[in-house]
Amino acid sequence: MSERMRDGFRGTGPGPITPDGCAVERWLRLPVGREPDIIEAAVPPGASLLELGCGVGRVTHPLLARGFAVTAVDESPEMLAHVRGARTVCSPVETLELGEERFDVVLLASFLVNNGDPAVRRGMLRTCRRYVADGGCVLIEREGDDWHVRVPREARSADGGLVRVATAEPVGPDTSAIRVEYEFPDAVWTQTFVSYRYRGDAFERALAEAGLAVDATLTEDLTWVRARPV
Repeated sequence: MSERMRDGFRGTGPGPITPDGCAVERWLRLPVGREPDIIEAAVPPGASLLELGCGVGRVTHPLLARGFAVTAVDESPEMLAHVRGARTVCSPVETLELGEERFDVVLLASFLVNNGDPAVRRGMLRTCRRYVADGGCVLIEREGDDWHVRVPREARSADGGLVRVATAEPVGPDTSAIRVEYEFPDAVWTQTFVSYRYRGDAFERALAEAGLAVDATLTEDLTWVRARPV
């Protein structure tokens, strides 16, 4: 298990475990989903893109194939070792230092905006605002409104595994410790992470604090939004 584990985060199973409890080998099995289509439809062709929390490059590689210039950031060197063709930067999102660089698009996917630590959430959004170019945009994936209460639930993932959101235990106001289990015939992984549930206009207020505002909702389930600097 990682010696760099974040407070409240943990993971179990074979192979390296990242600071937020993700199992590298589990993510290597997961095919890309709808993310590249959502991103491509929301931004200009060939845009420069800063991908925050890129993992093993599951989304990075399709974006490169579609002509985007991607700088891929992750705090896990074990994850970044699998990214090919993109410039990579090993850093936590909230403390990223890229000097005066700016990007047409900043991407904050994988529900990172729901991090249970308020300082980390604010830091991630500040990073988004800092590195988006004038006239650029920030694409954010957030949790669904009922994800902390619709538990337990399970489904088959695209890589043939069973994904079970087993528990969501309250640990503070609007904050839960979420335990997810991934079951395959040859391996089992678990991840526990602390997640913040945005209620009412809390999401919009958090963006405004960082100097961003929602420009468009990109998916019918409201989990993907595009924001712009204000």
